[in-house]
Amino acid sequence: MKIVSAEVFVTSPSRNFVTLKVTTDEGVVGIGDATLNGRELAVAAYLKEHVAQLLIGKDPHRIEDTWQFLYRSSYWRRGPVTMAAIAAVDMALWDIKGKIAGMPVYQLLGGASRNGLRAYGHASGADIPQLFDSVREHLELGYKSVRIQTAIPGIKAVYGVAAQAQASGERYDYEPAGRGAFPQEEDWDTRAYLRHLPTVFEAVRNEFGPELPLLHDGHHRMTPIQAAKLGKSLEPYDLFWLEDCTPAENQEALRWVRHHTTTPLAIGEIFNTVYDYQTIIKEQLIDYVRAASTHFGGISPLKKVMDFAAQYQIKSGFHGPTDISPIGFAAQLHVGLAIHNYGIQEYMQHSDKTNEVFQQSMTFKDGYLHPGDTPGIGVEFNEEAAKAFPYQQAYLPYNRLVDGTVHDW
Repeated sequence: MKIVSAEVFVTSPSRNFVTLKVTTDEGVVGIGDATLNGRELAVAAYLKEHVAQLLIGKDPHRIEDTWQFLYRSSYWRRGPVTMAAIAAVDMALWDIKGKIAGMPVYQLLGGASRNGLRAYGHASGADIPQLFDSVREHLELGYKSVRIQTAIPGIKAVYGVAAQAQASGERYDYEPAGRGAFPQEEDWDTRAYLRHLPTVFEAVRNEFGPELPLLHDGHHRMTPIQAAKLGKSLEPYDLFWLEDCTPAENQEALRWVRHHTTTPLAIGEIFNTVYDYQTIIKEQLIDYVRAASTHFGGISPLKKVMDFAAQYQIKSGFHGPTDISPIGFAAQLHVGLAIHNYGIQEYMQHSDKTNEVFQQSMTFKDGYLHPGDTPGIGVEFNEEAAKAFPYQQAYLPYNRLVDGTVHDW
């Protein structure tokens, strides 16, 4: 069996996605996700101009060899563009292998380690009553764990609040990136955030009780000592995790956070390789791995990093908002179902338009996800539907402090 074509599609049902379609000489098709939010065309060009022709004539069964070839032969390794492109190839080849074997990918990874995958949803509000309504809505949808994000008094626009108006007219939780030629500027005040957030979690705990697992995303906006202060102030409210409390490029900073708080930490959605995790896993500076299959090189390295983390009792918490296409999301569900050290899966429900383009066997029931038992990854790409949603340039927002300094969003 040989690969005879590798095609790249960019489509925009509610938000932009990059999809790779690999076809063999026997007519077996595999698909992969190469979406990089706000830089989609860079990955599409990388695939079209530098990778697709390298796949022609290759044996699709040689997944590991192909991965190593694409990673090492370029010389310029790592980075989100390169790793998203490699991820798409890796997923597509696993999809082909599963279809040929007549098995879902998780069976090829060793079979299921659990019946389903615990998921968490995103509750948010511009004020406490609206936040409570959002939590109740998620509980009614079946979620048994909920991330809490809220507006901050004195700040006009805050990451993660679904009620925030979008220039595109789309719901924020489908796509926070604004359509247009330049990113939207937002404001930020860390001291106001640190004062307000503990009062929000106190209110949520008082309303919903001690049993509901609560999560929060700091989105890289704090210094190490600020992150430590927040983690300590949230300890009475028993968070499931505090995510991205400080920019993770400075891995040693997490020692400061660990020294001051027992709040569990989740890190890594912007990481691209296992090398980004070496220090923080070996020194047990985090509790959950936030890598995403799409930005981490695919299924193969995601399984490897979780095997590494298992030695240190660190669990998975894979990145899973709507900037991971249903293909990439399904790919990491297969990994999550197979590994022993699964923790939780972020799950933001895609729009109807997106689900029309990407037809899925995945299920969500009673708070648990399952990738389904369709051979391969379990997602089919509808090319005809995709044509109705051409690419639209979009950028994620960015922050400035009150004095005009650019800050982490």
